[in-house]
Amino acid sequence: MRKVDRRQMQTVRKVLRYIRRYWFYLGLSLILAAVTVAFTLYFPLLTGDAVDCIVGAGAVDFPGIFMVLQKMALVIAVTALAQWVMNICNNKMTYQIVRDIRNEAFQKLEILPLKFIDGHPQGEIVSRVIADVDQFADGLLMGFTQLFTGVITILGTLCFMLSVHAGITLVVLLVTPISLFVASFIAKRTFTMFKLQSETRGEQTALIDEMVGNQKVVQAFRQEENALDRFDEINSRLQKCSLKAIFFSSITNPATRFVNSLVYTGVGITGALAAISGSLSVGQLASFLSYANQYTKPFNEISGVVTELQNAIACAGRVFDLIEETPQIPDAADAAVLSDVQGRVELENVSFSYLPNQKLIEHFNLRVAPGQRVAIVGPTGCGKTTVINLLMRFYDVTAGAIRVEGTDIRGMTRKSLRAGYGMVLQETWLRAGTIRDNIAIGKPDATDEEIVAAAKACHAHSFIMRLPQGYDTVIGEDGGSLSQGQKQLLCITRIMLRRPPMLILDEATSSIDTRTELKIQNAFAQLMEGRTSFIVAHRLSTIRTADTILVMKDGRIIEQGSHDTLLAAGGFYADLYNSQYSY
Repeated sequence: MRKVDRRQMQTVRKVLRYIRRYWFYLGLSLILAAVTVAFTLYFPLLTGDAVDCIVGAGAVDFPGIFMVLQKMALVIAVTALAQWVMNICNNKMTYQIVRDIRNEAFQKLEILPLKFIDGHPQGEIVSRVIADVDQFADGLLMGFTQLFTGVITILGTLCFMLSVHAGITLVVLLVTPISLFVASFIAKRTFTMFKLQSETRGEQTALIDEMVGNQKVVQAFRQEENALDRFDEINSRLQKCSLKAIFFSSITNPATRFVNSLVYTGVGITGALAAISGSLSVGQLASFLSYANQYTKPFNEISGVVTELQNAIACAGRVFDLIEETPQIPDAADAAVLSDVQGRVELENVSFSYLPNQKLIEHFNLRVAPGQRVAIVGPTGCGKTTVINLLMRFYDVTAGAIRVEGTDIRGMTRKSLRAGYGMVLQETWLRAGTIRDNIAIGKPDATDEEIVAAAKACHAHSFIMRLPQGYDTVIGEDGGSLSQGQKQLLCITRIMLRRPPMLILDEATSSIDTRTELKIQNAFAQLMEGRTSFIVAHRLSTIRTADTILVMKDGRIIEQGSHDTLLAAGGFYADLYNSQYSY
């Protein structure tokens, strides 16, 4: 079996596991489909009976026709009701399955390791959870509504035709394999094209998301033409694979219609000969021709359904790939809960790299006493932010160990570890909501007085009060129209409100003006009093008061000491400092 075929079968089996949860709707839908088909196929027999009631001019059996019309009205009413309820069942089943898949996909995003998020464009992940699931839903719904009834219609029609005339039914059966061969031939080629289309669409969504989210940067560096070229290239590939997918899917219906015309022609010729010989009445011939139409119609529908299902399966495969990604290593059952944090942190012989063949941090050792302020400086890419990621256990060390209060952080719950830190990064994060809600994220039970006091301590109160509704002003995702400095002040206020036992400040004041920064440094000095603090900074003036300054280069600590000691040593730190402040 080809690799593509195996992948399809695996995806189908996964879909069936979701369908099994809603067996009641599935069973009821199948029963109603059978009822619908049975009454639909019974209708041509009534038509034939009505035709046979018309013997000739002046010899019409009106009472018989009236009885047949009554039966027809009843059949139409029951069929319409069954189809309506069947569609309700199919819709409920489809969208509950889609809801379950989206829930699982989103839940998996919450527990995926950070390296997966870092290694995949955000737009591509969004495309899987939104666009691909929508495509899957469309194909699945069409499958439920048309595939069931189509298959049952074909089988039921054959049974009815056999009951009328076996010879003509044999003609129909001999032509049928041609239609099945055509549908199978096309279906195998559409899956590959639809899979490629789905992947390219995800790539395009990722580019659009990146360009829209960073439009200021694009314009500032005059990269509009470059962005357009990249978009045109992806769009061109999407056009080509979409055209191929649509081409193969569009020839399905005409091809099966041609085969169906052969069936109808065969029934018409053999039926006419049978009627001439007297083995078939005119009414039965009319019924047979109607059955020939009903028999061939599902092949057209099923061929269309197969095409949609190919697209649905391709999209579902991408979503299942996300759901089945290896999650981050869960907390051990006996994991310790970090409590009564004093701030004692040790890094013992720590090694780490994002890629196996690219070494970053090697044999890193550090001991931090409670209440100590540790600054980390060095050139871009030396591993400063990586150390922060390891402390917070966003990534696990490759070798060595990190201990907090003497316990390896891999042996404690992530929740309790991260609750021990307060973190302010260069990149701000704000959610849609009020200013008050954004400040109180880390302490939801904070009073208004506590929130205002924290904002005043960070010098954010004045700009907040200038907003239209003050602390009740609603801002959009990522801060809306607030300036970068205002966003950073709000993030600092969060930490000031929560006052955690340990602090991580990664370029925490990079977007704030110098005057405000001096005031915030005083507030930070009070906040850091008695708290273990890790400070990453490029502006070396902000770390003069640190107890220990670690100078990193190429993942190693090359110098260590206080500001005055390192300046007096005249080494790498002194060169960095003098490059910023010597004129």
